[in-house]
This record gives sequence, structure tokens and C-alpha cells, in this order.
Amino acid sequence: MVHSGGCLCGSIRFDAQGPALNPHTCSCKMCQRHSGALTTVWVEFPKDAISWTGPGGAPSTYRSSEKSTRAFCPTCGSTLGAIDDAPTIALLLGVFDRTNRKELMPLAHSYKSGRPKWWTVTVFGAKT
Repeated sequence: MVHSGGCLCGSIRFDAQGPALNPHTCSCKMCQRHSGALTTVWVEFPKDAISWTGPGGAPSTYRSSEKSTRAFCPTCGSTLGAIDDAPTIALLLGVFDRTNRKELMPLAHSYKSGRPKWWTVTVFGAKT
């Protein structure tokens, strides 16, 4: 299976080969600042399963922590995901061309306490 996607302007494009791993939501402050959203939805792939296919090549990066680097388009500024030191690339679900695939549905919520109390997220059909 191939999952494709890219940034807002189309300069950065990717193909992710194989099954999506660890689809989850996250409400930590780093994800909030990285995305501008209260909660992000992430899907992980092994680094070697990702091909950067657009005319812009690989995304620009910013070292955000001791373990991870955030990826973004240098042209339009779109947030794409995180390239972890472990052999993992986590992509934000919103950058995929087909976001409705069942295997991309989040199965867990990380840092639930980081969200405002009035903000709710549904995972497994239950409020979290």
C-alpha cells in the first residue's frame, strides 16, 4: 500500500510505502506550537519507507528536541511532520491525499492533559 501526500504548494510531496504505524492524536505543547492546532493527528512510518517525490525534494527541518526534528516546506511553510532520531518519520494526517483510509484512524491520544479542558477529542468513538 502507498500513502501519498504533500504540502500546501505541492513543492514537497511524499510516498509512504507499507502499513501506517501508531496512528494517534497528540495534545502536547510542542505539537500545538508546531502545528498551530490544539491537537495533531500523527501516523508513523520507517524512514526507509518514505520517498520525497516533489520538485522541492526533502522538507526543511528544525531541531525541536533531543530526539526529533520537525519537517516543513520552505516555500509555503506547511508543517509536514517529525523526523525522529529513531528510524521513524511521523507525518501529520492532514498532509495525506486520502485522509479517510481506515488504517490512518487514530487509536490513542497522547498528552491528553495538554489540551484545554473545553477541548475534546474522540478516539475509539469515546470522548477523551
